[in-house]
Amino acid sequence: MHVSEPQWLEPDEARTWRAYIDASRLLQGVMERQLSHDSGIGFADFEILVALSEAPDRRLRMADVADRIMTTRGGVSRALARLVRAGWAERVNCEDDGRGVWAVLTDAGWAKLVETAPGHVDTVRRQLFDALSPDEVGQLGDVLSRIVEHLDPAAAQRAAERSRT
Repeated sequence: MHVSEPQWLEPDEARTWRAYIDASRLLQGVMERQLSHDSGIGFADFEILVALSEAPDRRLRMADVADRIMTTRGGVSRALARLVRAGWAERVNCEDDGRGVWAVLTDAGWAKLVETAPGHVDTVRRQLFDALSPDEVGQLGDVLSRIVEHLDPAAAQRAAERSRT
């Protein structure tokens, strides 16, 4: 069996790839530390609170939560269990589907999100957007949206629909 030579990254592509990986890891770490220190929650838990807060009636089917935050159903199930224990979410059986389960944001979960969001948004602004010009913000958004579209057109469609509401 003949294995063809890989198409190695050009120097500028390699530099861009490494910068993307480094920036992603650094930003993720900053977000995790800020949320944990200021609010005692992790980034995944925060993402679920946000997704539920943006949904009609502050509820989503578990599969839809996983799609929104681009993780596995198992990961959502574990994170939701933490949120339920904290009183910030509930699991409710779907009326129309005996196997389905809704994740529902409680009033306490809404209050936690309202308390947590300002520090998170401030950190996002300081650590990401303050390093960019307004034109670069638009360019970065365009580039990242194209990458999402390339990797998962359905996820790109869901994101576009959320941004219109």
